[in-house]
Amino acid sequence: MRSEFKQHISTNFPFLENVKLLVACSGGLDSVVLTHLLHTLKYNIAIAHCNFSLRGKESDGDALFTENLAETLGVPFYSETFDTKTFAKDYKLSTQMAARELRYQWFEQVAENFDYTYILTAHHVDDDLETFFINLSRGTGLKGLTGIPKQNEKIVRPLLPFSREDILKFAKDQNMYWREDSSNAKTDYLRNQLRIEVLPKYKNVSDKTLLNFQKTQQHLTASKALIEDYMALVYNLVLTETKEGYSLNIAKISELPNTEALLYELLHPFGFTAWNDIFRLLQAQSGKEVFSATHRLTKDREVLLLTENTTENNSIFEISAATSEIKNPLHLTFDTDVSFEVTNAHTVFIDTKLLEFPLTLRKWKEGDYFYPFGMKGKKKLSKFFKDEKVSLVAKENVWLLCSKNNIVWVVGYRLDDRFKRTPQTENLLKISLHI
Repeated sequence: MRSEFKQHISTNFPFLENVKLLVACSGGLDSVVLTHLLHTLKYNIAIAHCNFSLRGKESDGDALFTENLAETLGVPFYSETFDTKTFAKDYKLSTQMAARELRYQWFEQVAENFDYTYILTAHHVDDDLETFFINLSRGTGLKGLTGIPKQNEKIVRPLLPFSREDILKFAKDQNMYWREDSSNAKTDYLRNQLRIEVLPKYKNVSDKTLLNFQKTQQHLTASKALIEDYMALVYNLVLTETKEGYSLNIAKISELPNTEALLYELLHPFGFTAWNDIFRLLQAQSGKEVFSATHRLTKDREVLLLTENTTENNSIFEISAATSEIKNPLHLTFDTDVSFEVTNAHTVFIDTKLLEFPLTLRKWKEGDYFYPFGMKGKKKLSKFFKDEKVSLVAKENVWLLCSKNNIVWVVGYRLDDRFKRTPQTENLLKISLHI
């Protein structure tokens, strides 16, 4: 296996030579073998070990074992102890996910603090097969079926082509010692259930099962790359970036083949899972919405608006006569030493004597009305927004500058005609919106 590993790493990871490498070592079979292989091949390595405090003295024994391994090999050693269960409870994560978050955050921190270029983990093809079935059982797209990437930025997995059987045979041949994790024998987790009860029978179907799985992974990865190239063209065709997020052109999406698959590829990176609801949005009335944990998709006439979820802001901000600038919730400047210029959406000139301070800044609400600059009579803001073709999402971000109960400026859109400059105006207040 050593010669095969040497050839594999030289061919696929030549950039690992002459740089500092941080090897994630649990003390178990896989990471111990990876550590020995890299050390034998004279790579510049250090060992990093996480103690997740989940197995009492056994966890502490793993930490001591890896420290002794680092001392024996004469390489630097880093270790950290985590209160994994508390972290999982605080962040509402499973124990496994909490351990994963803690592990990779700490690895990145050590790599940055001590100038390690890459972080190496000991994932192998059996891990990849387990991940494939985990994702398959939970429901996934093509990305979930392509398994564990051989490299993800700083994270490199040089053992992926090798099986657990290959690694075990090599370790025994070399008379290596490692630690056995007793929790691996339990079936509390889906991964362990698959490893213990399902995959041994699956691999026994043929002596080429793992080889054929690897070939399938290669085909799936190639198909994924093809779809990504296609989607790059589609993005430019159907997607428009807006101030609030993205606008998806429904007509153009509907013209393309495999509409539902297209929507999945466009939207699954934003955490959506209610696909039937999303597909129905194409024919739904304006205002219908679908949410993910982080984003919102809104039907607005001929488009779907994709925005981040935001909490509603019902705050009212006061602005005194002495104020020259505010930066929250909007960046506005106030200037009285000015000469008149043309009013526009982002800059207004107001007759100061018509104002009653403090002015207030608030979000608009149903029933609000004002007297649009340049028009006679009042108009409901809802009607104004409709006429101006302001999107549903953009309306939610509209702020009103008010004097007492009267709207002075629909900020970023239109001045109220009652507060405009007239021939009798003596003092002007210039208000500018900075974007």
